[in-house]
Amino acid sequence: MTSLRVRLLGIIGASLLVLWTLVAVWMFIDLRSQMRAALDQRLAASARMVAALVGQLPATPGPARPPAGPLLDVVARDGLACEVSLLRGEVMPETVARTASSPRMAEVAPGYSTQTFGGKQWRTYVLQQGGIRVATADRLDVREGLMRDIGLAAAVPFAVALAGSLLLLWFAIGRGLAPIEAIRRQLARRRPDDDAALAPTAVPAELSPLVGTIGHLLERVRGVIARERRFTDDAAHELRTPLTAVKTHLQVLGLALERDPVGPAVAQSLAHASEGVLRMQRTLEQLLLLARLDGDLDSQDGEQADAYEAAGQAVRDAEAGSGNPGRVRLAAAAGPLAVAVPPMLLVSALRNLLDNALRYAPDGSPVLLEIDAADGNRIRFTVLDRGPGMTPAECAQAVERFWRRSRTPLGSGLGLSIASTIAMRYQGEVRLAPRPGGGLRAELILPAAAE
Repeated sequence: MTSLRVRLLGIIGASLLVLWTLVAVWMFIDLRSQMRAALDQRLAASARMVAALVGQLPATPGPARPPAGPLLDVVARDGLACEVSLLRGEVMPETVARTASSPRMAEVAPGYSTQTFGGKQWRTYVLQQGGIRVATADRLDVREGLMRDIGLAAAVPFAVALAGSLLLLWFAIGRGLAPIEAIRRQLARRRPDDDAALAPTAVPAELSPLVGTIGHLLERVRGVIARERRFTDDAAHELRTPLTAVKTHLQVLGLALERDPVGPAVAQSLAHASEGVLRMQRTLEQLLLLARLDGDLDSQDGEQADAYEAAGQAVRDAEAGSGNPGRVRLAAAAGPLAVAVPPMLLVSALRNLLDNALRYAPDGSPVLLEIDAADGNRIRFTVLDRGPGMTPAECAQAVERFWRRSRTPLGSGLGLSIASTIAMRYQGEVRLAPRPGGGLRAELILPAAAE
């Protein structure tokens, strides 16, 4: 879609072009008329001047021819054709002198007229004064050539002025739209969850309503986000309490059944109920973490985490949750590595990757966690397992929320999505790929902290 700057330039430029063209055409037509009148007056003035000069010559018997050679040469160089005739009562006037370029104008009527001689049009003027007849003429194609030269001389400055005007308009429109561009840059730099008011910007009166509307919209968005955060907090409190109570009752029931055993079906149902409560509790924690990631975590931005400490904590949490201590093997590069991510979020992202690997890896199969420096001043955490793995298409879908490879009760479909959300929030990424020999390779790449 065409930008507003280009559209304004096109509208104003087209308007100027049409207006200036109409003015130029009007001026050219007026100049053409005045030039024709001036050239006609030049013909008449030349005829009167020649008649006056011939009239001042001394009278001589017979058809004397005035020595007008030098004068006629000057006239010829000026582009005029001139013919002088004597009227002595004959039917046809007697031509006594004419320029070399002059056509035969003995039969041209007195006054102005347009004649054709030798296939070319001439503008003529004939003056009869006493016994003298003077005819002057110039060619119309020479006149048209003169008009073309004048038009070209006027068109070049016109084109230069138009181009200069369009260039100045381009910069002037850009200057006028600068407040809009400033607001656009301010909004483009905002994070999706930033609902703060716009910074004060000096804008023209025409843009004040737009800026005010954007400010009111941000206020309404701020109110909606605040209500959603309150709802999330209230829902978390209301859901945690009954889940904790159910979990406690199930634990009490389990202890009671240990003292007074019942049938295997009851014990199995109790185990399934406990597993369901744990899964619901884990899903609730994941959803709350996602809500926090989508909401306001600015208070933690700028914190740094030690890669080794966060990895160690994540390993302990994941092994405790799976009930299989010692399955995760940690391999790290030498030297300190600091990550530009808050410790809590780094631990959570790693724990989710490890939980996913431990959940699908075969019993007794170790899970590897490697830490090294990646390219571009970044740190890479690699989790390797020997589980069923995924195809490249499934790896691309795995980071979507609630996506699961199968409808088994294992997992909630949020772990990889949380890890990917944390990585993207801090300009990192999660890469999933099939591991050679079977299994999955999951990479968490995050920016290193500035030294």
